[in-house]
Amino acid sequence: MSVRHTISILLENEAGALSRVSGLFSARAYNIESLSVAPTEEPTVSRLTLVTRGSPEIIEQITKQLNKLVDVIRLVDLNEDRAIERELMLIKLHAAGGEQREEVKRLIDIFDGRVVDVTDSTYTVEIIGDGEQLDSFIEAANPKRIVEVVRSGILGILRGSRALRA
Repeated sequence: MSVRHTISILLENEAGALSRVSGLFSARAYNIESLSVAPTEEPTVSRLTLVTRGSPEIIEQITKQLNKLVDVIRLVDLNEDRAIERELMLIKLHAAGGEQREEVKRLIDIFDGRVVDVTDSTYTVEIIGDGEQLDSFIEAANPKRIVEVVRSGILGILRGSRALRA
């Protein structure tokens, strides 16, 4: 059975490190559904969060292969522990008339969104939540109203006092 897994990786912040991680997936024909990477509080270390799917055996193989990469400092499968996942979405919505604009504002409020840009005919909205919340907003917004959607990919962190540290 193929299960979605979020894997958080600390790796050396060096040229080619991300390429080696993605190359591992490519060489074995595994798909990366979501990928997010940025430096941590330590400038020589980056945190990479990726989402993939696979059976327990495939996920175990992926984690073992990732751990063999010289750039990988440490990793954790966030599915094995309680974790918090969030994603950022910027969505531009057509809202020309007064009634349309009020309807869009109500929808934004329901989803705890924040308007980050306004024109005479559009609202650009920032929404932070899990993937299901963002998908629900898109569904509720009416596809005819959507001008553009940009999503960050998933970020994840362990709950409580546990932390992924170098």
